[in-house]
Amino acid sequence: MNLPAELFSAPWLWGALLLTLGVVAQVARRAPWREVTEGRRSGVILGFGVLLGLMWSMNAGVQPGLNLHLLGAMAATLALGPYFAVLALAIALTAITLNGAIGWAAWPINFLLMCVVPVAVAYAFQRFIERVLPPNFFIFVFVIAFAGSALAVISGGLTASLAMVAAGAYPFSFLASDYLPYFILLGFSEAWLGGGLISLLVVYKPDWVAAFDDSRYLIGK
Repeated sequence: MNLPAELFSAPWLWGALLLTLGVVAQVARRAPWREVTEGRRSGVILGFGVLLGLMWSMNAGVQPGLNLHLLGAMAATLALGPYFAVLALAIALTAITLNGAIGWAAWPINFLLMCVVPVAVAYAFQRFIERVLPPNFFIFVFVIAFAGSALAVISGGLTASLAMVAAGAYPFSFLASDYLPYFILLGFSEAWLGGGLISLLVVYKPDWVAAFDDSRYLIGK
């Protein structure tokens, strides 16, 4: 994560830019902007963006692009919905770009790998669990929030690793032995962070969690 542009050739960077423009167009078209204009979500989105920017600034790594940091994709997805979650993660990415962690040329490919992919996995996992398991508060917290947080960050690391292998930046054998195993440990940390944050919000600020519905998870249970 925090992939520098030097790891990718020009076609990769231009392709990422085109895909990013497509994603931005879809978010602009589909996101429920009325919630922002009415003031119900703007503060929460900005708050998540700032919090995630601070989290992403704290990373560890020894090789270019092989940084490890918490992501917060599942927590943002549950609290904001997928479209505003992408927006919040994009704010965080912009913050670390302004801070010099990556260059602007690498913003699109990092946006796809660190924002779009983890949020897509998080939302798909949320919807899958909602379909196959009964609506239960503990399933929402421990399966969707906790397990989903780990799955989202691991999927982001795996996708980024595959992109670096495909671009010829690193051999897969090196990443498989010296980089990817650490995402298992990172997944535990992400699970506690994301699950804990969502648990607190559900208890104290349930209206800040877009995916939580009292009538589904509490009333009559």
